[in-house]
Amino acid sequence: MDIRRTQVTRGGTFFITLPKDWALRNGLTQGSLIATLETADGRLILDPKYDVERAPAVATIEPGPYIDREIIGKYLLGYDIIRIETRERISLEYRDRIKRASSRLIGLEIIEEDYSKIVMQCLLEPSALPPEKILRREHSITSSMHRDAVTAIVEGDVQMAKGVIARDNEVDRLYFLLVRILRTIIQNPSLSERLEVHPIDCLDYRLVASLVESVGDQSAQIANEAVQMKDLKLEGEVPESLLNLHRVIHEAYEDAVNAFLSKSISLANSVRDRQEEIEVSYNKIESLAKAQPAEASRLLLSVTSLIRRIYDHSVDISDLTMPRIR
Repeated sequence: MDIRRTQVTRGGTFFITLPKDWALRNGLTQGSLIATLETADGRLILDPKYDVERAPAVATIEPGPYIDREIIGKYLLGYDIIRIETRERISLEYRDRIKRASSRLIGLEIIEEDYSKIVMQCLLEPSALPPEKILRREHSITSSMHRDAVTAIVEGDVQMAKGVIARDNEVDRLYFLLVRILRTIIQNPSLSERLEVHPIDCLDYRLVASLVESVGDQSAQIANEAVQMKDLKLEGEVPESLLNLHRVIHEAYEDAVNAFLSKSISLANSVRDRQEEIEVSYNKIESLAKAQPAEASRLLLSVTSLIRRIYDHSVDISDLTMPRIR
């Protein structure tokens, strides 16, 4: 850190000198203009290139066994253009993998293609995508997945279950997009100010988004159980008991995410307060499972465990709620 002493002119104007190396690196001369931006916590940001259009960040990849992961990794790191190039012809297998990888990433489009090259560009403008908006959409989808997955189990609705599984891809796409935006915010203080998301908030958003994505995964697994159960029906007290457990945990999940977004400590605390009620419902279903045929018992215990895991994620989300002190 470079510490500099404030000076004052006779007219009362405060000023400090700029580091010479920094000024030279940024091409400053006498009369150069520098933009200043005051942050919410009182810091002052100096931008010597405020009027210079940012050059797109370009990444070049050669086709290889991990091409899918490399494309996703460059996307998450915030690259604007991803070029896949080779001296030889790109095989049909690699072309298919590249296109499937790009389809998993929101805003990434193929803009150029020939026998040895595929160029993709992210067409999204980060300032138009506040993290809160993306997280709310991700949560909305997983919330409906959770509800529909349990309904599919209780009613034996295979088509509804398949619809839940299909929605999991959209959740993954939103999660990748949010990670990309958060990384961009951390590297761009002016964007942080425009979106009103401080770099320290990005870690919490990343953790919550990951937990929400996990809720989508649990819901997809519940739906997969519904697909596998075929003609197996839940009878007696089982359907009602399962719905009661789902209802309490679904409400806890809704409150956890809303508490994080609204920074409501009281709402966050209410998520943990449901633990005793959930334990009672969970134990009741375990008892009912023992009286079921072997396959029905396995299904019931598996589904109950997955639903319970959603509550654990909800508690973790609520624990990330911090009071609004700004």
